[in-house]
Amino acid sequence: MRRIFIAATKQNDGKTTVSLGLIRNFQERFRKVGFIKPIGQRYLEEEGLKIDEDSILIEEVCGIKCGLKDMSPIAVEKGFTEKYISRPEKKSISRRIKDSFQRVAKGNELVIVEGTGHAGVGSVFDHSNASVARLVGSKVIIISSGGIGRPIDEIILNKALFEKEGVKVLGVIINKVLPGKFDKINRLVRRGLERQGINVLGVIPYNPMLSRPTFEQVYEETDFELISGKDYLERPVSQVIVGAMEPEDALKYIPDDCLVITPGDREDMLMAVLSCFRPGDSEQLKIGGIILSCGIMPDPQVMSLLSKAKVPVLAAGEDTYEVATTIHDLTVKIRPNDGEKIKAVVDLVKDNVDLDRILKGI
Repeated sequence: MRRIFIAATKQNDGKTTVSLGLIRNFQERFRKVGFIKPIGQRYLEEEGLKIDEDSILIEEVCGIKCGLKDMSPIAVEKGFTEKYISRPEKKSISRRIKDSFQRVAKGNELVIVEGTGHAGVGSVFDHSNASVARLVGSKVIIISSGGIGRPIDEIILNKALFEKEGVKVLGVIINKVLPGKFDKINRLVRRGLERQGINVLGVIPYNPMLSRPTFEQVYEETDFELISGKDYLERPVSQVIVGAMEPEDALKYIPDDCLVITPGDREDMLMAVLSCFRPGDSEQLKIGGIILSCGIMPDPQVMSLLSKAKVPVLAAGEDTYEVATTIHDLTVKIRPNDGEKIKAVVDLVKDNVDLDRILKGI
């Protein structure tokens, strides 16, 4: 049974994105493909169990039925690390991971194992990514985000940690490479890594759509209040605009589907964006949604217009700067209903990753 461990040089390099793309593409070559994320740090409550959200995504999008608890055997909840240091249970965690992996592997021709960060993550409770890869007997693919010097340095460091555990690094995939720098980075990073004896299995261009949250994600991952527009939360945020200038000037900078952040007492700004429609469509506003900042609500007449605007409207107690910072810092994860994003991921992996070389290596 083939197995591939997906690691990364740091958080948000794209482990889940690449795992999803690999699974969907390999499902065209294998009858049954399995998935497991042995240790998860972002989890949801599912049927009374703490399940890593990436496992839920993979199950729903890829139709993998390995049992959610086996796909996510260890959930690092609040206080997990402190409790472990006070009372280590290394054998218990190892046994749970191995047992779950064996059940996931049963009947599958290939299993994708997703790590939880760089090679050393998890060392604090004796289960680094490197040691977990050894535990499940898997070769590793390291994901790194675009660049030349820093990614090469980080990849070599991570490779050393895996090799210390006796784990073979199959190769690397460089992710999120800016299109304008793609040819240069593709050429130089391959040359630089191959000098170090490291196979480059793919170089994937950056697709900005994958980094855009939906209004639903902004709502769910903040404490902002939903005022109106519940039926329009699935729209993606193209750009965040702070309504701090004069309305006639602000309108020059408003693209389609943008999120406008403005205090609730800036009724001049609100009226301006509520009167700005898309060319040739007098029914659809140019903006995608609004956040009213500073805990201030507009007067009843403006509130009535907002409720009829067919865009989500949220309210936040924080000032405009804090709201913008909160949204900027959101970790954008692909969700099961993000059909356009999922298709883009599958195509990116298919077009830019050497799938045959990966299979040959395992």
